[in-house]
Amino acid sequence: MTTVVVTAALPDGGTDPLVAAGLDVVPLDDRSPAALVEAARSADALVTQLTDRIDGAVLEAGSPRLRVVANVAAGYDNIDVIRATELGITACNTPGVLHETTAELAFALALMARRRTTDAERVLRSGAWGGWDINGFLGHDLAGATMGIVGWGQIGRALGRRAEAFGMRVVHTARRPTGEPGYLATLDHLLEQADVVSLHVPLTPATHHLISTPQLRAMRPTAVLVNTARGPVVDEAALAEALHAGAIFGAGIDVYEDEPVPHPRLLDAPGAVLLPHIGSATVATRTAMAHAACTAVVDVLAGRSTPAAITPPPTPRRADP
Repeated sequence: MTTVVVTAALPDGGTDPLVAAGLDVVPLDDRSPAALVEAARSADALVTQLTDRIDGAVLEAGSPRLRVVANVAAGYDNIDVIRATELGITACNTPGVLHETTAELAFALALMARRRTTDAERVLRSGAWGGWDINGFLGHDLAGATMGIVGWGQIGRALGRRAEAFGMRVVHTARRPTGEPGYLATLDHLLEQADVVSLHVPLTPATHHLISTPQLRAMRPTAVLVNTARGPVVDEAALAEALHAGAIFGAGIDVYEDEPVPHPRLLDAPGAVLLPHIGSATVATRTAMAHAACTAVVDVLAGRSTPAAITPPPTPRRADP
C-alpha cells in the first residue's frame, strides 16, 4: 500500500485528500532527525512542517521509493530542494493559500508598532498607568505614511492593498523590475523613503541578514520594521541594538532567527511588538494549507502535475530582493 508519513497532526479535515485517495496515512510520533531518516525509508510521500529539517540524509534514505515531500507552508527553506530534484523527488509547498491571512498580521504588526500598543498595554497590566496624559504613549499615524514592501509576491501585494485602504502611500522593491506603480530599484532607496518597512522575501543565502546594522541605520528614526517572512532575514542582535539605541521607532516581529527563542535583548526592547510565529494562524487558513499539501501529494503520486511543485532555486547570489 502507498504510505504517506505525516510528521505532525494537522487541523481537522487536512488529511481528507489522502484518505479519499485510499492512501495509508502514518503519523510520526518522533520528529527527531534520526526518526525522520528512518520514516523516509518506508514512505512514498512525506507531509512536513517548517520545523522538520528535510536534508540530504532524509531524502537519500527515502530514495528511490520516496516520490514527494509536501511542506505545509509557503516557505521551504527547511527542505533541500536541489538534492530532492537530483533524486527525482518532487518538493511542494502551499502557494496561494496564506497570503491574505499573513498580510493581515503584517498590517496588524505595523499598526501596533506605530501606535505603541504593546508598550501601553504592558504599563496598563502592570498597574503603573496613571491615567490619560496628553503626552502619553505618543505614536505615529499610518494614514499619510509610506509603506515600503520588500518582496512583491502575493503577500506583499495583499499588504499593499491594505495599506492603500488606510491612506498610505505604497512603494516596493523586488529582485526584478515589476513594472508596477511604486516600484523602487534598490532596497536602499526604499529604506530612505519608508515609514514602515515590511519584509516578504523567502529565506535564501542572498536574503540572510538582508536587514542588519547598515540597513537599520538607513531607516528613518520614526520608522518601524515588520518581519513575517523568516527570522534569519533580520539580524536580531542588530535590530535589538537599534531599538535600544532609539535608532528606529519600533518593530513588529513574528519570526525569529533561532525559534522558538527570540534574541534576549528583543524581549525588553522599547517599541518591540513580538508574536510567536502566527502569521497564518487562522482555522480556515491552516486547514487550507494542510489540504493543499495533501492534495499535492495525491497529484504527484497519481502522476499528475501540481502547481505546488517547487522549482529548484538558481545559484545563490547576494542581491536586493
